[in-house]
Amino acid sequence: MCGMAGWLSYSRDLRQHRDTVQRMTDTMALRGPDGEGLWIDGPIALGHRRLSVIDLEGGRQPMAANQPGHENDVAVISYVGEVYNFRELRAELVSKGHHFKTNSDTEVVLRAYVEWGEQFAERLNGMYGFALWDIRKQELLLVRDRMGVKPLFYFPTADGVIFGSEPKAILANALVPRRIQADGMRELLELVKTPGQAIFAGMREVLPGEIVKVNRDGIKTRRYWQLEAREHTDSLQQTIQHTRDLLEDIVDRQMITDVPLCVLLSGGLDSSTITSLASKKLLAQGKENVRTFSLDFKDHGEEFVSDGFRLTPDTPFVWDLVKWVDSNHGQIILDSRELADPALRLAVVRALDLPPAYWGDLYPSLYRLFEEVRKQSTVALSGEAADEVFGGYRWFHDPAAIPADTFPWMSTATVKLFDGKNLFDQGLLTKLDMPTFVQDSYRQALDAVPELPGEDATNRRMRQITHIHLTRYVQSLLDRKDRMSMAVGLELRVPFCDHRLVEYAFNIPWEMKTFDGREKSILRAAARDLLPDSIVQRIKNPYPATQDPAYEKELRSAMSNIVADPNAPVRQLLDLGRVKDTLGREAGKVSPLHERMGMERVVGMNSWLAEYDVSVDI
Repeated sequence: MCGMAGWLSYSRDLRQHRDTVQRMTDTMALRGPDGEGLWIDGPIALGHRRLSVIDLEGGRQPMAANQPGHENDVAVISYVGEVYNFRELRAELVSKGHHFKTNSDTEVVLRAYVEWGEQFAERLNGMYGFALWDIRKQELLLVRDRMGVKPLFYFPTADGVIFGSEPKAILANALVPRRIQADGMRELLELVKTPGQAIFAGMREVLPGEIVKVNRDGIKTRRYWQLEAREHTDSLQQTIQHTRDLLEDIVDRQMITDVPLCVLLSGGLDSSTITSLASKKLLAQGKENVRTFSLDFKDHGEEFVSDGFRLTPDTPFVWDLVKWVDSNHGQIILDSRELADPALRLAVVRALDLPPAYWGDLYPSLYRLFEEVRKQSTVALSGEAADEVFGGYRWFHDPAAIPADTFPWMSTATVKLFDGKNLFDQGLLTKLDMPTFVQDSYRQALDAVPELPGEDATNRRMRQITHIHLTRYVQSLLDRKDRMSMAVGLELRVPFCDHRLVEYAFNIPWEMKTFDGREKSILRAAARDLLPDSIVQRIKNPYPATQDPAYEKELRSAMSNIVADPNAPVRQLLDLGRVKDTLGREAGKVSPLHERMGMERVVGMNSWLAEYDVSVDI
């Protein structure tokens, strides 16, 4: 998977700034523990840290390539990610005279650019974020995959750009201030992800499906892919079959690796479908059955209580699927109290470069889960994004949320699930004007939705909701999974983010998507023969959160330390009266979700402000 960093400065010879580039690259060590490299030539410097997954010996980077029939190199790349159709592309390039020195997908991407120029991006199927320097044009391209599975950030300067897989790589350059302004604070306090907006002042994020071109004339951007509204002409049975065909091809492609692979199994429809398809593929090839991993909390199964959002524990369904496919399964049991450990929380903040957004225990639990998985596997498949693609979330089917004039997950019916501002100073919130921010962001999201002429009101509205999820909501989830997995050197692949599946499902009419009166009807029908009936019939359940009062006790203790420390940086942002009132309530009993999220946000924000020495300029 890897991590990358770089600097383009047309007024400097960056060979004189090698230490800075090395420092930037070193911040990516956890993303790439297997190797490193630097390539510096005049105004451009590319750094790379490698996690070896395909062509373990030959895929070292940064990598340069020449034009067929010529000796001199014409382009150099620092590449992060996987291109799943690299074998087909390689064969086509060989037919055009290209000679390959490695078996890596990196060289395929690089030579695809040499052959097709900027249009090469349209040919790629995968998850990636990379920097490509054209030696002839003295021009830099920053390219991100269509769904934004892999991150890529940049900071424009007066004479070029500073860039990296994560903000920490950019922040390692002294030219970049560690500052947050009003827009960044608004995004931290609401579950609203504005495409392209990074939290740190002046920093940008390459949009999914975007190419950022930097040359001496400045910075230009171009979207090479966006969702389009198209008429769906397939029948119900054709739609189910095409969905199944796509899933089989996607899983087949994403299982290509030269290192151990597994599937993250929750016992839900999404991950169970991926698991069963992977198992079927391996057994058909005469190979060892698929390895799977699941998560549970100590005593969770026996003491689980529905919180109105999580309806059932995962473990019984996990074992139903394990018995069904006979996978090589490992169950990872976490102690809830460990999730509040300050050292673990700090590791999470360092991985995110931000405070955790909501449900703070999800981040350390993912970190620990991935840490354990990494001991046995280097690549993991995940069921992330199926809910966005096929309409699985509760608010997709909530009569109160559907017509709401805001983001569906922030509607009256669900807002408390994602709130967490209750402990912040009311004057600060008034100054930030959070309601206007949310409404402006929502209007921008609606304006970006493509329209299909003649579409009825119901399908138009559900297209809007689906598009908003695929371009806004899913980004938060993909970011969380990417940072927590890459912090321990685990490559996470997300089959449901294959752009072919996303494009196809986006245009399935809503009445067809819900033909059986349930959520994710098409996916359920496409996978029915792959799964036990218990999972086919199971209602959507989110990623598990701990219900152990001991966890909240540790959380309250961390908040008490903030109150007691006059130098705690987050204090300037808080309503200390409300904080003390919350701490004075009965301990040892799990608080309502929005109150607990408030505590999570306070503790996480304080850790981030202190660790990153962030100045708040609002």
